[in-house]
Amino acid sequence: MVNHNVNHKTIELINSLKNKEKIRILFVCLGNICRSPAAEGVMLDTIDRLGQSSLWEIDSAGTGDYHIGDLADPRMRSHAARRGIRLLHRARQVSVSDFHDFDLIIGMDGSNLRNLRALSPTVETDSKIIPMAAFFPGAELAPEEPTREGIASVTGPFDSYDHVPDPYYSGAEGFELVLDMLQAGCRNIASLLG
Repeated sequence: MVNHNVNHKTIELINSLKNKEKIRILFVCLGNICRSPAAEGVMLDTIDRLGQSSLWEIDSAGTGDYHIGDLADPRMRSHAARRGIRLLHRARQVSVSDFHDFDLIIGMDGSNLRNLRALSPTVETDSKIIPMAAFFPGAELAPEEPTREGIASVTGPFDSYDHVPDPYYSGAEGFELVLDMLQAGCRNIASLLG
């Protein structure tokens, strides 16, 4: 697995969230129509299967303003629906208030992470910005024993990925790969923090 250099403050933050009454997570990609709304939907499905929906607040946003108000890409909605996941989110852009409102801000790729760091208002809020790939099986923040009752075990050959690739210009296999990655990562987030 590519090293994401998760810093000490981020690990402290993750550990402090384990005792929180409600964990608030914002998933972020560029336009908020493929990866981040899919991550939101997958995470909502994951915590629902665990009976923990009341313990989490999940949302998504984009660093760009290209698709504000739009539903997720129809291809992503279709692929997610085949897995029983409905994507109902309407695209929005990340705001400075998100850095105060959410406990974790999870970016899908390096460009998203750079844009988030540029928007982050303080050093403290910088530690909330984490790559989604840090939660892939075997990554720095993935629990050693991720399997939890109520969550299907999802694994994949993700050890060569340091990001969630944008499926927008790919075919069906790109959307399926992204959903596999998100299911594995969200399962690990739920196992780690739930």
